[in-house]
Amino acid sequence: MKVEACTWAGYSGLYEAIESWDFKKIEKLEEYRLLLKRLQPEFKTRIIPTDIISDLSECLINQECEEILQICSTKGMMAGAEKLVECLLRSDKENWPKTLKLALEKERNKFSELWIVEKGIKDVETEDLEDKMETSDIQIFYQEDPECQNLSENSCPPSEVSDTNLYSPFKPRNYQLELALPAMKGKNTIICAPTGCGKTFVSLLICEHHLKKFPQGQKGKVVFFANQIPVYEQQKSVFSKYFERHGYRVTGISGATAENVPVEQIVENNDIIILTPQILVNNLKKGTIPSLSIFTLMIFDECHNTSKQHPYNMIMFNYLDQKLGGSSGPLPQVIGLTASVGVGDAKNTDEALDYICKLCASLDASVIATVKHNLEELEQVVYKPQKFFRKVESRISDKFKYIIAQLMRDTESLAKRICKDLENLSQIQNREFGTQKYEQWIVTVQKACMVFQMPDKDEESRICKALFLYTSHLRKYNDALIISEHARMKDALDYLKDFFSNVRAAGFDEIEQDLTQRFEEKLQELESVSRDPSNENPKLEDLCFILQEEYHLNPETITILFVKTRALVDALKNWIEGNPKLSFLKPGILTGRGKTNQNTGMTLPAQKCILDAFKASGDHNILIATSVADEGIDIAQCNLVILYEYVGNVIKMIQTRGRGRARGSKCFLLTSNAGVIEKEQINMYKEKMMNDSILRLQTWDEAVFREKILHIQTHEKFIRDSQEKPKPVPDKENKKLLCRKCKALACYTADVRVIEECHYTVLGDAFKECFVSRPHPKPKQFSSFEKRAKIFCARQNCSHDWGIHVKYKTFEIPVIKIESFVVEDIATGVQTLYSKWKDFHFEKIPFDPAEMSK
Repeated sequence: MKVEACTWAGYSGLYEAIESWDFKKIEKLEEYRLLLKRLQPEFKTRIIPTDIISDLSECLINQECEEILQICSTKGMMAGAEKLVECLLRSDKENWPKTLKLALEKERNKFSELWIVEKGIKDVETEDLEDKMETSDIQIFYQEDPECQNLSENSCPPSEVSDTNLYSPFKPRNYQLELALPAMKGKNTIICAPTGCGKTFVSLLICEHHLKKFPQGQKGKVVFFANQIPVYEQQKSVFSKYFERHGYRVTGISGATAENVPVEQIVENNDIIILTPQILVNNLKKGTIPSLSIFTLMIFDECHNTSKQHPYNMIMFNYLDQKLGGSSGPLPQVIGLTASVGVGDAKNTDEALDYICKLCASLDASVIATVKHNLEELEQVVYKPQKFFRKVESRISDKFKYIIAQLMRDTESLAKRICKDLENLSQIQNREFGTQKYEQWIVTVQKACMVFQMPDKDEESRICKALFLYTSHLRKYNDALIISEHARMKDALDYLKDFFSNVRAAGFDEIEQDLTQRFEEKLQELESVSRDPSNENPKLEDLCFILQEEYHLNPETITILFVKTRALVDALKNWIEGNPKLSFLKPGILTGRGKTNQNTGMTLPAQKCILDAFKASGDHNILIATSVADEGIDIAQCNLVILYEYVGNVIKMIQTRGRGRARGSKCFLLTSNAGVIEKEQINMYKEKMMNDSILRLQTWDEAVFREKILHIQTHEKFIRDSQEKPKPVPDKENKKLLCRKCKALACYTADVRVIEECHYTVLGDAFKECFVSRPHPKPKQFSSFEKRAKIFCARQNCSHDWGIHVKYKTFEIPVIKIESFVVEDIATGVQTLYSKWKDFHFEKIPFDPAEMSK
C-alpha cells in the first residue's frame, strides 16, 4: 500500500524502481541533479518558467506546476525559476533532463548551450520507438541572429505596392525578364539582384515557363527551398495563389508537419512543393525519396547559404554525387536566388572570383544572372540610398562605468577567493569590462565549471554554484556597461535595478545577499550620476540631431533604426518616448523570436502586427529593430536607415541597406568607434570586389566556365570522399542478447530484424516466452506504428524494461532497445554493452512480412 502511494503522489518513476527493484534509472539522474545544482544561479537569471512549464508538465507533479505558476505570478520569474529547479531536483522521471533540453531549444533559450545532455549531443540521434516513433536527423545552423524573416519581396515601386499585385498576372518588367532569361533557356543559374526587385516574382516566371515546356504526357515537378519557417509559409502562400488558378497542385512540408505526412506520396502527387531543406536531406537519407531525379527544377532561396554542412549543401552533395558518379538518372535544373553571393575572406578580386566560383560549383551553376541591360529601369524600382558615416565622440568622463567596473573587480576578487584557478578556466586574455569579449570569458568560465571535479563532491558543488552566481552577476554588470555606452546611464541602471529586484524575490542566499548589499551601497551614487545632465551620451545627441533634421526636411519620413541587442531596442524606445525634442516620432520595435536571459522574444503574430502597423505609416513612423529586419521584410516606403553601432559582413550590409527602398533614401552609420566605420568601408570594398568579379565571370566563355566549375566539383568530391569514414564491416557471427539486469537469454541476433532502418524487432515464438507485457501508460500512433504496451523480462524478480509492443501495419510485434541487453559472443563468451543500435555492428537483416507467415 505504501508503495502504491508513490504512484498516487505522482512519483511513478520511484514506484517502477521499487516494483522492479531496479534503481539504475533513478541513480543515473544524479549526474544531472549535480549539474542543475551547479547551474542554478544561471538558470534563475535566464529561464522564464511560464514559457516551458507546459513542456515539463509530464516530469512534474500537477501540484508542483501550480505552485511554480503561482510563485511566478506573485514573486516574479526568478523566484519561479528557483522553485522549478527545486521540483526538477526531486523529480523521479528518467526523461526530465532531455525534456528540459528540448523545451529550452524549442524556446531558443541560451541556457540550452549550458544544459548538456548525454555528453553534449549536437544532433538528435536515432531514438528507439519508446521515445519517438519516427526519427529524423536534425542539424542546427547558427547565424548572427537566428530570427525568422517575414513577407516576400515585391516587384512594384512604392506607389503600386499591394498584396494583389504579387499574385496578379501583370506584365513582368524588362529587368525581371533579363534575370529570368538564362534559367528559361534551361541553364543552371544564380540570380543575384537587389533586395526589393522582385526575385520571388522572377522565380514564379521561371517556374511557370518550366512547367509549360513539357510535351503532352510528360510533367515537370518543382521544389522550392526556404530556410526559415515564416519565409516557407509566405512562399507557400505566394506559389499557391499564383499557380492553383492554372490547375497546378501546390503544397508544402516543413519540420512542423513532416512527421504526420507521407512525404514520398505528397511529392509524388503535387507539381510544386515548398520545403524547408532539412526535410529533403532526411528523406534522401532514409530512401523515402530515392534520388533528386524525381524533380525537374530546384529553386534555392537565399542560395548564398550553400556552404559547409548547411542543408542546401547536403542536397547539392547528393546532386553532385549523382552527376559525377555517372548515374543514368536525369538531374533537375538548379536556380539560386540571392541579393549577394558574398566574397568570404577574399582580400582581392582574384580571391573573390575563386569564392564565387566555388559557390557556382556547389550549385552547379553555369550562369550568374544580374541586371546589366535594364539598369535604368531597375533603379526606378530599387533606389540605392546615399550612405553617410557619422563618427561621434564618447563621453569625456564616465563615472558610471568607473563605479560598475569597481563592482566587477570586487566580484572577480570574491570569485578568485573561492577558486584560485579562475584565470586558468578560460583561455581568453586581456578581457575588458563592457565588451563582447568579456561576455565570451563568462561563457567559457561557466562551461569549465560544468566539468570541474574535486574529490570532495560537496565542496565541488559549493564552489561551482558560487562561481555561477558570481559570473551571472558579472554578466549583468557587463550588459549594463554596454547599454550605458550606447544609450543612457538611466537605462543601464534600471536594467540592474530590475535584476537585483528579481534576485531579492528569489532564494537570496548568502552570496546573493552580499552582492546585493555591495550594489545597494553604490546605488545612491549611481542614481546621482545617471541624473547628471553633463553625462548625456553624445551619440544620442547626434542621433537626435539626425532625426530632427530628416523629419524637418520630410515630415513623412519612415525610418528603420538598427541596433545590436534587444536591451538597446528597449532603451532607445524609452529614450525617444521620453525626449520632448522627438515628440513627432511614434516608435515601434521589432525583435526576434528567440529568448535571452529574462527577455522574451516577439512571436510571429506580434512581428507581423508591428510590420503591418509600420507599413501603414499610421501607428509608427520609426521602427527600432535587431537584425531580424535584415532580410525578407518588405518595407518599400522606408526612406531612412540608421545603423546605430551596427555592422556585419558584406551580405548583411547589402541586405540592411536594401531596407531603404524609397526614392531619395539615406543610410547613416553612427558610431563612436573608428573601427566600425573601417569595417563598413571594407564591406563596401568587398561589395565592389564582388560586383567586379561577377562582371569578369560573365565575360568568360561559357564552356571555359563550365570546365572550371567541373574541376572544382571533382576536387571537392575527392576531398569529401577521402574524409568519409569507412563503414564498419558487419559481424556475421551469431550473438546472444542477454537481459542486462538478470543475464537471462532473450534472443539471438540471427532472429533480429530491422524496420525502417532504425527500429528492431525479434522473430519467433521463443522470444515471446521471454517477456511479459503491460498496457502502455501513453499509447500513441505515428505513421505505420501504434504503440500499445511495454515489455519486460519475464524472469521472476527481474521485470527489466526491454522496450515496447506495437502494431506495425497489420503485425503485432515487439520492438526492443539495445541498452536493455548485454551482447555475448557465443564463441568467446565476451560480453559487450551498447547504448545505441548504430554502435552495434552486426548483420542487420531488414524486416520481411513474408517471414511472419512462417
